[in-house]
Amino acid sequence: TQSTWGMRHFHLKRNRYYCPTVNVDHLWSLVSRQAYESYKEGGSQAASGKAPVIDCMRAGIFKVLGKGVLPDVPVVVKARFFSKKAERKIKEAGGACVLTA
Repeated sequence: TQSTWGMRHFHLKRNRYYCPTVNVDHLWSLVSRQAYESYKEGGSQAASGKAPVIDCMRAGIFKVLGKGVLPDVPVVVKARFFSKKAERKIKEAGGACVLTA
C-alpha cells in the first residue's frame, strides 16, 4: 500500500524547510542594471569607495550558493545562509558576506 512508502514525518510543517536560493552568478540581477554599470565602470559611487549592498532578504532569497562566476566588483551581500564556495568567491572579488536573521 502507499501508506508504507518512505520514512514517516509526523506533523510535517513545510515552512521549516523553506529556503529559496540564488547562485553567485545571478546576484547582480537583484540590483538595477544602471547600478551594476556604474559600479563596474568605476563611476561616482565606486570612486567614493562605497561597495553596493545586495540585500537578498528583500528579494525573498535566503541562501547564496557558489555556482558561476562573480564579476570583479566589490559587493556586500546580505543573506541568512552562505555556502563555503559562495563566501570564498565573494571575498575573492573584494566583497563581504553579512549574515542577517
